[in-house]
Amino acid sequence: MSSSERASVIVCLGALLALSACGFRLQGSQTFPEVMATTYIEAEDRYSEFYRGLRLALEQGGVAVTDSVVAATAVLRIEQDQTGRSVLTVSSRNVPTEYDVYYRITYSVWADGAEILPSRSLTKRQDFTFDSTQVLGKSREEEVLREAIAQDLVRQVAQQLARL
Repeated sequence: MSSSERASVIVCLGALLALSACGFRLQGSQTFPEVMATTYIEAEDRYSEFYRGLRLALEQGGVAVTDSVVAATAVLRIEQDQTGRSVLTVSSRNVPTEYDVYYRITYSVWADGAEILPSRSLTKRQDFTFDSTQVLGKSREEEVLREAIAQDLVRQVAQQLARL
């Protein structure tokens, strides 16, 4: 091994050591607290993008998501799971040309009858342009945007839950 290769290896090892020492972790599944070992997710819409994404994130983090509130050590209440869009701009012909897509959630966590994470609300917004001559493509773009917003909210909530 030449001296330049040896120096490169030492620099890489030093960088890895520095990153691990500061608490850096690659983005991925979270580690959740023991109180959430078996969690019941209380939600009105069990088919929303947010619900499905959050359930998957919890399961990937080692949480057993149960369908029985009695068997749960914690209850994650999704109090609000709402998405929609509003018109931002219109053309001179009074046709919408830009929309604001939003996703709003409110959630709390309960364990042993006590609220361990008070109700929190998160809202994420993104605007996109709309062209009435490309309805199919723009509808798909809105759908993809809504899915991305929901996944971003899932990441934020998972990070907050991991810090309990």
